[in-house]
Amino acid sequence: MFTGSYVALVTPFSKGALDTRKLKELVDFHLQNGTDGLIPVGTTGESPVLTHDEKAAIIKTVVKQAKGKVPVVAGTGSNDTAATIETTKMAQKLGADGALIVTPYYNKPTQEGLFRHYEAVANAVSIPICLYNVPSRTAVNMTPETQARLSSVKDIVATKEASGNVEAVTQIRSLCDLKIMSGDDSLTLPMMALGATGVISVAANVAPRAIADLCTAANKGDFATARAMHERLFALFKGLFIETSPAPVKYAMKAMGLLNGELRLPLVQVTPPTEEKVKAILKELELV
Repeated sequence: MFTGSYVALVTPFSKGALDTRKLKELVDFHLQNGTDGLIPVGTTGESPVLTHDEKAAIIKTVVKQAKGKVPVVAGTGSNDTAATIETTKMAQKLGADGALIVTPYYNKPTQEGLFRHYEAVANAVSIPICLYNVPSRTAVNMTPETQARLSSVKDIVATKEASGNVEAVTQIRSLCDLKIMSGDDSLTLPMMALGATGVISVAANVAPRAIADLCTAANKGDFATARAMHERLFALFKGLFIETSPAPVKYAMKAMGLLNGELRLPLVQVTPPTEEKVKAILKELELV
């Protein structure tokens, strides 16, 4: 687990409701295009606006549709330790192969608070856990030292490093043996060059085969091929974050005929100038 391209799955909606039929289609799309793992109900899946029952329905649907062909790692984190434990237990019961748990947002715990939060969750379940450090969204940065300390807790096996700091890969690797997944598509290549094993990718929603191939090349040490792919995809990596994600990627999927592009408030559709930029990138990559 935690090697290669894991897609941060979008959540499809239809007239405000969860669209499980479309979700099954998206899972099949990834199974057919080489994605190595599925991450439902994460940030890209608009987890903050999903009810507990909707999260359960999504995890259950993805697990059933994946048929054990690739790992399903559910996003189960929140800023409430008790709620995170409850959601992670639910994911385990529904057959998820692991859990992706973001650092508690808004309440800004100390490093000791972060350690105890993850320790409590890990002790309550028995599935592999991937830490998730994304200070731009949570207002707290989990240091390499804290991540290394957590590596000694049972079932904590990986980390999604989305701090934007490539040096963190070397720092974490020097302290422990956690698998490291890039949390930023544009940094996947440099992070894998330093020892990361893959990416939890937004761009894989629209270019799954290309992202999987980039990761495969990098893991084989073929960095000439990986670099060429990175350079070709770089505009896509940046274009999907012109506005707050997942609005641009949902627009891109709509343009490709994969999705209707519907979001839930407080997220809104991208502006016309962003549509034009994203559409031009998709055309250049021959995705539309």
